[in-house]
Amino acid sequence: MGKLFKISIVLVIIIISSSCDRFGHRHDRSNLTDEQAQARADSIEQVKMLQKCDTFGVISYRNEYISSKEQLQSILDAHNDAPENMVKNRAFCLLNRKARYFMRVGDTLVIPERYENNRCAYSIFPQYYHGAKDIPKLVVVSNHYQCYAAYENGVQVHFAACNTGKETTPTYPGRYAFVWRDLLHKSSLDSEWVMPFTWNFHQYAGCAFHQFTMPGYAASHSCIRQFREDAQWLYYWVKGAKVRHHNYVHLSGTPIIVIDIFDFSRRHTGPWVSLKSNKDIVLELPKNPMEVEDAVIPICQIPVGSRGGLPHRSTYIHGEDTLRARGVIRPGVVLTPTVNFNHRRRDELQAKQKKELEDIKKIDELKKLEELQKVQNETMMPQAKPQLD
Repeated sequence: MGKLFKISIVLVIIIISSSCDRFGHRHDRSNLTDEQAQARADSIEQVKMLQKCDTFGVISYRNEYISSKEQLQSILDAHNDAPENMVKNRAFCLLNRKARYFMRVGDTLVIPERYENNRCAYSIFPQYYHGAKDIPKLVVVSNHYQCYAAYENGVQVHFAACNTGKETTPTYPGRYAFVWRDLLHKSSLDSEWVMPFTWNFHQYAGCAFHQFTMPGYAASHSCIRQFREDAQWLYYWVKGAKVRHHNYVHLSGTPIIVIDIFDFSRRHTGPWVSLKSNKDIVLELPKNPMEVEDAVIPICQIPVGSRGGLPHRSTYIHGEDTLRARGVIRPGVVLTPTVNFNHRRRDELQAKQKKELEDIKKIDELKKLEELQKVQNETMMPQAKPQLD
């Protein structure tokens, strides 16, 4: 029996039981409060929408431990990236949350029994999110499962793998919103980081969705990495922030909810490798996504140049203490402060050039001393006596 069907049965039972007293007599609907009537209507609508949206049957998974190079190569060959094999390759990489070239001997890989072009078939998010029914567009991210879902008025329209922030520079849970985008962005902190299809979602911390390498675990500097096709899809689907008086309006772009944290004790893998089918789990999402608290971010992970205009500055100053108290940051973990590598390289280059100039100056001074010494030696040499015939 599928997970969706079970949920539907439970909801139907709740609806029936809520309309009956403890003796099994049905209540007169006119006796229901407005809140009870609304709850009943919501439950009925949710059941109908779940049945309408989840049209995917059960897809079983095989969890295969890779014990040899030959075994790995055989699986990679079956899921090669040739154009005619695109559906298989994308579903395979999605389920394993990593690019093919990061797959190694010793990994456990997830292999589905069949391959669907619509990757929502593999989603662990509810196909219909009743709490988001009045939100035109919404993105929900799971650090724990390294994936995200996109919703339009509560209906899931896209499911994708992602790799979020590593433990010392994590992607913190909470509410965000998309701010601005750039088709081919060079990081303001490190110009060597080139990020196609960038969507910034925190104006001050510099967090962004973008295409980048996908090793299959939380590995970024707090950004949310994606495969290219997902980054491109999101780039054109999302709405950015409104601008008022030359400033971005806070949380006015398409909203984002990060619902949990990654299990860093597992290091280079996660719970998705243990799933047996696409119906194993359905993540529980916040009842009211727009009431989720703004993400708490420590001030050490705000670039120095962006700290001057921080709103609610005290929240950032006390952010690390708050996150540690909540268990978001594990005991003993030292956060990595945001570093402007462009400035560091500039300073290192300037220091190198200064040293080179000083070395040249020293060499010139030595040459001058040598020449002066030579002249002095020549003037002090005794004159040769004339030879007599």
